[in-house]
Parts: sequence; structure tokens; C-alpha cells
Amino acid sequence: MKTFSIEVQRIKALSNSHGLVQARVDATVTTALGRDGDAPSSTLSLTVENTRVLALLLKAQLAEIDSRKARSQR
Repeated sequence: MKTFSIEVQRIKALSNSHGLVQARVDATVTTALGRDGDAPSSTLSLTVENTRVLALLLKAQLAEIDSRKARSQR
């Protein structure tokens, strides 16, 4: 498995369609070297500001998805 280090520079947009939430971001992606003894995994790094923006956008997208559900499914 390839592992990457992903640093989000800017969150441009967030949308949902067909059950997927899609984010448009500016990001720096580099190959990550695994540490000895750790399971291989990719790392996503965000600034506190970008994390707050992402949380607000996700909250708005989830509210939009929930508003489309029938009242009996809520």
C-alpha cells in the first residue's frame, strides 16, 4: 500500500451528490515513509482554521442531506 502525507492548504468547496460528500481543496501531497513498527497509513494535516471551516461545511452539508429525508426516517 502506498502511503502519503497530505497537507491541506485551502478548502475551496464542499458538495454532496449521490451519497458522496466531495471536497475541492488545494493540497500538497508527498510520499510518506513508514516508521518501523507502525502500520502503513496516509496522514492528513490541516491547520486549526481549515479544520474549523471543514467542520462548518460538513455540518451544513449534513443538515442539507437530513432535510431531504422523509420525517419518518429522521
